[in-house]
Amino acid sequence: MRLTRSHVDLPLSAGAELVLPEDTANHLLRVLRLGEGDACVLFNGDGHDYPATITLAAKREARVRLDAPLAVYTESPRPLILLQGIARGEKMDLILQKATELGITAIAPVNAERTEVKLDAQRLEKRVAHWHSVIVSACEQSGRARVPALSPPRSLTDAAAATPANALKLTLDPQGEHRLSTLEAAADTPIVVAIGPEGGWSPRDRETLAAAGFQGLQLGPRILRTETAGLAAIAALQAKLGDL
Repeated sequence: MRLTRSHVDLPLSAGAELVLPEDTANHLLRVLRLGEGDACVLFNGDGHDYPATITLAAKREARVRLDAPLAVYTESPRPLILLQGIARGEKMDLILQKATELGITAIAPVNAERTEVKLDAQRLEKRVAHWHSVIVSACEQSGRARVPALSPPRSLTDAAAATPANALKLTLDPQGEHRLSTLEAAADTPIVVAIGPEGGWSPRDRETLAAAGFQGLQLGPRILRTETAGLAAIAALQAKLGDL
């Protein structure tokens, strides 16, 4: 039987005994109804799974003892970065969840001219924390032992300028110069995909992307919604140049 994997933001090492964070303990003991002597798996994003045994299942505290770490080989061999125009509510959650499952390396939420989501500082902090939890949960489910990096939301200009200089930079464009069938990139070349918000990229946004070295990629004749476009592009690129 496959054991539930739980992410913990703690140092992990073979033989260590540690107190579980409250939310992790609640999930393992109350939701899954595990008890003392039961097995579970922890990971902290260092590329390993840590098999563990619950040694204490008390009302106010849970402890586990860690076994030897197991290397996890589920990461895409190619760095894939998603610049995603911030979408509303559950759409953004879906994008983050499925992009993580598909093997994205890093996600950069961006504010574009047509971004409809406006967040003050307090709401922004809570939203970013929520997005991180969505990504972590997707890692738990999909077997990933490295958590994709999540950048703080920033302007398209700043996000585009921060992309790796040696990356293949793409944005979907029905008249783009690239087709998936003819797209090529060296095995170690990062790929960055920029996807607009619900209203799409404005002409000024497209000028910003072009100035930063982004090129158009044709991905079929239909116009895709923001929650479809990035996921379709990532899956297609993984099939063509990655590990699908």
